[in-house]
Amino acid sequence: MTAEILSVQTGTITPFRAPDEPSAIAKFPKSGLVAIGMLGLAGDEQADPVHHGGPDKAIHHYPFDHYPFWHGKIGDHPLLGAPGGFGENISALGMIETEVCIGDRFRLGSALVELSHGRKPCWKISHRFGLPKLTAQVVKTGRAGWYYRVLEPGAVQAGDRIELIERSLPEWTVERTFDLIVRGAGKQDPAALRRLAGMEVLAAAWRESAAKALAQLS
Repeated sequence: MTAEILSVQTGTITPFRAPDEPSAIAKFPKSGLVAIGMLGLAGDEQADPVHHGGPDKAIHHYPFDHYPFWHGKIGDHPLLGAPGGFGENISALGMIETEVCIGDRFRLGSALVELSHGRKPCWKISHRFGLPKLTAQVVKTGRAGWYYRVLEPGAVQAGDRIELIERSLPEWTVERTFDLIVRGAGKQDPAALRRLAGMEVLAAAWRESAAKALAQLS
């Protein structure tokens, strides 16, 4: 599996919904090589380090493949005119949630990254677009993107390829894990939740979510 990287985006912390609610969800394209460190792209910031950023959320990938779907849903919104509307660092064509798996390792430019978990959308998407129901639509459709942790630093730029190097868990697509943890399908599949809770390659936050959901079934 390989995909074309259309754009690489970073963002800085700015006021968002209120002066005491800043955000760096607004990402803008970078020209030339962008360094990738263990915590993500050089120059990219996170206003809420509890819920954003860190080793397991170093780089956010959102498929540009979804943009035509959102055009059909919400019309020609200005944020759909170019990559970055959903706060993504990497915009690419040719990879979606049904095709990538937890633990997949990719060569991203010259860096080596590992898919750590899907994105759990929050209210900031709705506020950014000015559409109160958009976050719920993202959850309903599962078009939320995913995160990488960085295993080997490097650099990336628009026009590079992202290439699958290793797949260890082919049955655990981002779509499936999102469905179990975020959309509540785990209520009917405790065995799957148990597996996720003990899956070392899955981000700690999602392992904890799986364990919590499992405990609620007891």
